[in-house]
Amino acid sequence: MIRIFIKDESFNIRILTEIPQNINLNNILWIDLMSPTEDEKQWTENTFNIHFPSKQEMEEIEISSRYWEDEETITINAYFLVHEAEGAKNETVTFILTLNTLITIRYRELRTFSEVVKRIMSNPRHFEDGYYILASILDIRIDSDADTLEFITKEITKLSRLVFTGIDITQQILESISYYEDYNMTIRENLMDKQRLLSALLKSYKVPKPLREEFRIMIKDVNSLIDYANFNFDRLDYLQNTFLGLLNIEQNKVMKIFTLMSVIFLPPTLIAAIYGMNFQYMPELSWKYGYPLALILMVLSAITPLYIFKKKGWL
Repeated sequence: MIRIFIKDESFNIRILTEIPQNINLNNILWIDLMSPTEDEKQWTENTFNIHFPSKQEMEEIEISSRYWEDEETITINAYFLVHEAEGAKNETVTFILTLNTLITIRYRELRTFSEVVKRIMSNPRHFEDGYYILASILDIRIDSDADTLEFITKEITKLSRLVFTGIDITQQILESISYYEDYNMTIRENLMDKQRLLSALLKSYKVPKPLREEFRIMIKDVNSLIDYANFNFDRLDYLQNTFLGLLNIEQNKVMKIFTLMSVIFLPPTLIAAIYGMNFQYMPELSWKYGYPLALILMVLSAITPLYIFKKKGWL
C-alpha cells in the first residue's frame, strides 16, 4: 500500500493512494509505504533515485546499519515497539529523507502513523517538509514509550504486593517477573535505538535549525526514560531476590518441621529397636511389667524433646 502526501502553496494537503503519472516532487511531503508491492517500490526508487534496504538489512543491529547519511539522503532504520499477545517486540521501520521528502517503509500497521496523519491534517502549516513529519513521528513514539513504561511500573507494583500476601502461587510470580523483565528489556533496547538516532540527527547539517532544539528536548526525554527502565530492572531484581528469599524461608520452615519430628521420634524408635532384638538373655522379655515399661519410656522420650523445644521457642 502506498500513500503520497502532497502539499500545495495554500497549505492544503492531498493524499494519493495510487502511483501518480506526473507529479511535482517538490510538493511531496511524505510517501508512506506499508508492505509495498514491487511496482510501488520500483516507482519510488526510480523517482527519487534511492535504494530501499532489504528486510534483512532493516533488521541489522550495527550502528552503521541503523543510520547512514550521504550528500543527498539520510537513511534510518528505527525500532518501533509492537504489543502482541505473547509480549512485546521491536518492529523495524525504515525512514529515508531526500529532497526534503520523507519516505517510510514498514511491514505492519502502526498506531503512531495514524496519529501523525491526524496531526498533519489538523495543522498542515506546521509540517513544512519531511523532517517535521519525522520529528512528529518520533515525538508520538516517545510519548507512547513513556506510557508503556508507566504501565510496566504499575504492574510491577501489583506484583510486589502479591509477593508479600503469602499466597502460594510460586510459578505464576516467577513467570510474571520473567515476562516483565523481557518486556522492560525490549523497551530499553527501543529507547537506546532512539537515543542513537537522535544523537546522529543532531550532528547532521541537513536538519533544519528550528528542529534541533526539539530533538534536544526529545533526547533528554529518552535519557530520562532509559533511567526509568533501568529503575524497573532494579525493582524486578529486588522483587525476584525478595521472593526467592521468602521462598527459602518457607522451605526452611518445612525442613525445620521435618528435622524436629525426626528428633522427636528418634528416641522412641531407638527403644523399640532395642527391645525388638531377638537375644536369648533379655531380662525384660520375661518380666511382667516389661511391655508397659517400654511404652512409658517411648512416650517419655518423645514428650521430653517436645517440652525442651517448646521452652526454647523452636516450636
